[in-house]
Amino acid sequence: MTRVLKCVPNFSEGHDLEKIEKLVSPFRGHENVKLLDYSADKDHNRCVVTVIGEPDALRDAVIKSVGIATQILDLRTHTGQHPRMGATDVLPFVPIRNCTIEDANATAREVAAAIGAQFDIPVFLYGKSAPAPHRTLLSDIREGEFEGMAEKLRMPQWTPDFGPNHPHPSAGVTAVGVRMPIIKFNVNLNTSDARIAESIAASIRCSDGGFRFVEAVGLLLETRNTAQVSISVTDFAKTSLYRVFETVKMEAQRYGVRVTGSELVGLTPVAALLDCAEYYLQIENLSEAKILESHL
Repeated sequence: MTRVLKCVPNFSEGHDLEKIEKLVSPFRGHENVKLLDYSADKDHNRCVVTVIGEPDALRDAVIKSVGIATQILDLRTHTGQHPRMGATDVLPFVPIRNCTIEDANATAREVAAAIGAQFDIPVFLYGKSAPAPHRTLLSDIREGEFEGMAEKLRMPQWTPDFGPNHPHPSAGVTAVGVRMPIIKFNVNLNTSDARIAESIAASIRCSDGGFRFVEAVGLLLETRNTAQVSISVTDFAKTSLYRVFETVKMEAQRYGVRVTGSELVGLTPVAALLDCAEYYLQIENLSEAKILESHL
C-alpha cells in the first residue's frame, strides 16, 4: 500500500462474538485492506475496530461492514455503559501515509453519502469534516443518544448531512469524519460508585473546564462492579497521558478511592507511551531512536 488511511469503526455490539466476526469480515482477505485490531467490551457493549487501507479499497470495505451492522444489530434492544446513537456509531478516518486531511475528508464524505443512500441512515459529518462549529465534537452530535435522535433530527440545526431526517428504526444515526489519532484510555477505581467516576470525569474533560483535548465520562462496569473513568485524549502531544492519569489519581483521593488499573482501547501511537516513560522514569531526551524495535 502506497497511500494509507486508517479507519476506526465503533459498532454497538460487545457480547455476541459471532456477530462481531461478521462485522469485521469485510476487512479480511483484501490486498489493499488490513485489519490491525478489534476488541469488544461487554460492559460498554461496544466493538472498536482498527483497519488501514488504500482509500478506495478501505471505503468499499467500510461501507460493506456498515451494511452488515445495519442488518444484524438493533439499537432498540441495545443497552450498555458507553453512549451510542447508532449500530455503526462512529466512523473516524485518520490520514497515515501519503494522504492529506483533504484526501481523508474526500473518502469520509463518500462513505457518509453511501451510508445515507444505501442504508437510509442519517449521517452527521464531524471533526475536521464538520460543516459547522457545533458539529465538530462527537459528544455534541451524540447527545440524546439513540432514544433522543428522532426529536433531535427535527431541529433545523441538526439536519443530517446525508440520509433522511429521521433515525433508522434499528440502526439509528451514524457520525463520519476525519480526525487525528485519538487515544482511548480508561481508568478503573476501587469503588462501585459511578457518581465518583463521573465527578472525576467532569474535572478533566474540556466541556467542564478540564483539559482542552480530553473527553471523559464516568460509568459502572457491571461485570466487575467497578467504576471507570472512560477517557478520549484527542491530541496527546498537547495533553499527555501521564498528565491526565495523574490528575485522575489526585481527584480520586478526594473521594477516598484509588486507581486500580488502566487500559488502552485499540492501538496507540508509540510516541504517547514514550512520553509517559520519559516522565515516570525521568529519562532524559527519550526518543524512538532509543527503542530497539525501531531499528529492525
